[in-house]
Amino acid sequence: MPQYYLYILSCHDKTLYTGITTDINRRIEEHNSYTRGAKYTRSRRPVKLIYTKQFDSRSLASKEEYRIKKLPLSKKEELIALQ
Repeated sequence: MPQYYLYILSCHDKTLYTGITTDINRRIEEHNSYTRGAKYTRSRRPVKLIYTKQFDSRSLASKEEYRIKKLPLSKKEELIALQ
């Protein structure tokens, strides 16, 4: 069973992007290099990985992604600082 990773990226324009993947290195490369990166990050390259958290299921990772995306920037920054 694959492991899922929730990740937060810091974009070149100082914004944050949150997503999930099973292969964190491949996904970061996609965000920075290919058309397979998220539409949001295509115009905000380069992106830098600043937070990761591992989950045993896609469902748990997706729930945490949803929760984090709803947080205000200050709370996201607090979460990142705690890692």
